[in-house]
Amino acid sequence: MRYPPPNLYSFSAALLDGSLVSLGEFRGRVLLIVNTASRCGFTPQYAGLEALYRSYSERGLTVLGFPCNQFAGQEPGSAAEIGSFCQTNYGVSFPLFAKIEVNGAGTHPVYRFLKNQQRGRLGALLGGRIAWNFTKFLVARNGEVVGRYGPRIRPEKLMPEIERLLRASG
Repeated sequence: MRYPPPNLYSFSAALLDGSLVSLGEFRGRVLLIVNTASRCGFTPQYAGLEALYRSYSERGLTVLGFPCNQFAGQEPGSAAEIGSFCQTNYGVSFPLFAKIEVNGAGTHPVYRFLKNQQRGRLGALLGGRIAWNFTKFLVARNGEVVGRYGPRIRPEKLMPEIERLLRASG
């Protein structure tokens, strides 16, 4: 018997508070999924991510943050410390998940799926490997992973693509 290939909505992940959330809860929304870290040169991107979330949430955008400590130990804190840091410094109100791995044997299934859908510029050479913190995946309302953006791409640079997706599928 053949099973349909997984889609993004078939996965679940734990939030910072430990509660399990099905990504199916975000079906019908445009998603910006980002692996984050609190002690990275790109950490100020939290402000841009929050600005996007506040600007477009009512129209159907959700930002999902997945803290990860795989890059130079730049996310060493506990779930409580991560949540406090993000709230205090950037007013983060979008969902933040428990710390995960985005590469290697322990890769979270959400990231295994995302990397298979969008392999990145050097995907064939690197097997879709995430290069650093604040790599971004853009997902259309139907669950299709339509873009992958490196850490140097600031969140605000994604506004035209986000607006296009909100109009096209809204």
